[in-house]
Amino acid sequence: MIVGKVEKYLRNIEEKKSLNAFLEFFPEESIRKARELEEKILSGKKAGKLAGLVVAIKDNIAIKNKRLTCASKILENFISLYDATAIERLLKEGAIIIGKTNLDEFAMGSSNENSAFGTVKNPFDTLRVPGGSSGGSAVSVAVEMCDAALGSDTGGSIRQPAAFCGVFGLKPTYGRVSRYGLVAFASSFDCIGPIARDTETLAKILEVISGYDEKDSTSSSQPVPKFSETIENIPESLRFGIPIEFFKEGLDDEIKNRIFEVVEFLKVNKFEVKEISLPHLKYSIADYYLLTTAEASSNLSRFDGVKYGTRINNPKTIKELYTETRNEYFGTEVKRRIMLGTFVLSAGYYDAYYLKAQKVRRLIQNDFIEAFQNVDLIISPTTPTTAFKIGEKTDDPLSMYLSDIYTTSANLAGIPAINVPVGFDSRGLPIGIQFMSNFFKEELLFQISYFIEKKFNKIKKGINNEHSG
Repeated sequence: MIVGKVEKYLRNIEEKKSLNAFLEFFPEESIRKARELEEKILSGKKAGKLAGLVVAIKDNIAIKNKRLTCASKILENFISLYDATAIERLLKEGAIIIGKTNLDEFAMGSSNENSAFGTVKNPFDTLRVPGGSSGGSAVSVAVEMCDAALGSDTGGSIRQPAAFCGVFGLKPTYGRVSRYGLVAFASSFDCIGPIARDTETLAKILEVISGYDEKDSTSSSQPVPKFSETIENIPESLRFGIPIEFFKEGLDDEIKNRIFEVVEFLKVNKFEVKEISLPHLKYSIADYYLLTTAEASSNLSRFDGVKYGTRINNPKTIKELYTETRNEYFGTEVKRRIMLGTFVLSAGYYDAYYLKAQKVRRLIQNDFIEAFQNVDLIISPTTPTTAFKIGEKTDDPLSMYLSDIYTTSANLAGIPAINVPVGFDSRGLPIGIQFMSNFFKEELLFQISYFIEKKFNKIKKGINNEHSG
């Protein structure tokens, strides 16, 4: 039963530790919790909606009395004093937390190469990246180290690794899930969301972790539907939009072809599919990196070596304590984004960059609002390519940032989006398709995801014949 499943996952974590997916795992606690749940179930007591579901947690989400490193040397030995709201809600419904997963430092990255504790490897080809920043979470799910995982998504950090690792990943509407206990990268973008091997598990987790939280002023009081009970009820008259801006240069041909196979599949099933335009999408990458680096610069100013975290020894002045602590313990990408953000916010540049970027963000959001008056779901690639090689883009930050070209717009607009695996390319690497819906319409995302999972023949072929991970 539950104990046996936990023991199997713990063996997998140990046997596949070369993938570097976990920073820490909890064998004794998870087995003890599994035994307690089994006893509850056998005695007829209520065990919770997620009883026995084994979950891994990205290590930028707080678990009481556990390390909260954000994969950074500056927080290497920091112990959280409380549980994130999402963690409280998982535990209340009987989930078992098996460990903390690796990530790009402070969730800043698209490849999981920026972790202070080593690169996570893609299980389909260990010379390739798993995607980032929630790479450890995606890998842990893909190779059955857990049933599901929590990640965070600031500009694609759940969906992109889910695509690279052949699993399902959801970024909810901004405010659907409380951010309390999530270490902030860019506060107006960050979202906690689930990663799983099937749509139903994804839906069950979102159902549990969603809802208003008085500890997070940005959390929404919108009612939370029973997502897992309606995933089979796909509306017959769904209208799909394909943004012409997403299918221009730079998209891998195999991904493009697979997406249009899905489009044909939808048409065969009598769904309406039409081209749409989101004219301001061309600004999304520039806009995203201006705004998120500005917010990162502000949020990471708290890491100064004074209140908590690692600090240098014997500084001569307070300025030396600040500068040398940050210089020594922040990684290259984090420093780059802090400097970019500080520049964006500096006197003389604030209006030219930050204020203008906020206005463009609104224009991008308006494009989506207008599009959703004519369609119910928007189809796009999740990534421009399948998983790239480790080291391939580390010396070219712009090329790395362009990995997020299809995912950042959902975060800029605040709308929900899902990655659905749809098979593999000619090298055996997973391909993902992204669906976006209007605010708080996650129910539609689960319904189309489930429909494709169960009925699109390519994914059946992928699960049965092509998966080598």
